[in-house]
Amino acid sequence: MTFDRFAALATRASGSAAAFGLACCAVIVWGLCGPLFGFSENWQLVVNTGTTIVTFLMVFVIQHGQNKDSAALHLKLDELLGAMEGANSKLVAVEQLDEEHLRRLSERYHALAEHFAKTADTRD
Repeated sequence: MTFDRFAALATRASGSAAAFGLACCAVIVWGLCGPLFGFSENWQLVVNTGTTIVTFLMVFVIQHGQNKDSAALHLKLDELLGAMEGANSKLVAVEQLDEEHLRRLSERYHALAEHFAKTADTRD
């Protein structure tokens, strides 16, 4: 639960204009310090290490947020499928299928959509 709150806060904060501005300022300050440190390897190492660490940690925070959003979206869609009369309830767990089954199912629904489009065109 604590990580959940932290991840939500971190995701909102890191996606803000202020965070982008802060990151830009940090890069500018780092660049301006180049002459002071003689553009040394240590000077370069500071930004490389810092950005690598931040990127590594943000991968987990962002993935957590995407997993949560995906689960919520699936629940909403499942509710809509359950509420619609005539909906294919087998699609509720479609995300559990492997890539090949998903591809075949997608082709089937595209063919069905084309059939309905042609049928609608002949009625007009």
